[in-house]
Amino acid sequence: MNADEHGCLNLLTERVLAAVFEVANTLGAGFLEKIYERALLRELSLRGIRASAQASFSVSYKGHYIGEYFADILVEDVLVVELKCTERFGNEHTAQCLNYLRASGRSVCLLINFQKPKVEWKRIVWGYPQEGAVL
Repeated sequence: MNADEHGCLNLLTERVLAAVFEVANTLGAGFLEKIYERALLRELSLRGIRASAQASFSVSYKGHYIGEYFADILVEDVLVVELKCTERFGNEHTAQCLNYLRASGRSVCLLINFQKPKVEWKRIVWGYPQEGAVL
């Protein structure tokens, strides 16, 4: 990823996080993940940000297709967003995001947790500056 792409992705990440905070402030904690997904898709749309739900990524093994992996939201075809409603992030959530990035060829995933009154998030980067960094 060159510096321009990195800068654009950082800006997009900031815009998506602003939408996440708006959803969290408006709805609060306690809803199911699907409610936050729908609200975030609506908020992104209101902000002119293109996003699709349940983005499908093909998984192959030694050159053979073996299945599909579905991320909660794909923003502008470059940023993966994984939503959770859990007491706390676990290693399995980070691993899930890294698998999405590996399968999709994307480099950044936002892991969002709406469970608590203050929304939690992690930015997970594949391949920059090191494989599987959490920034």
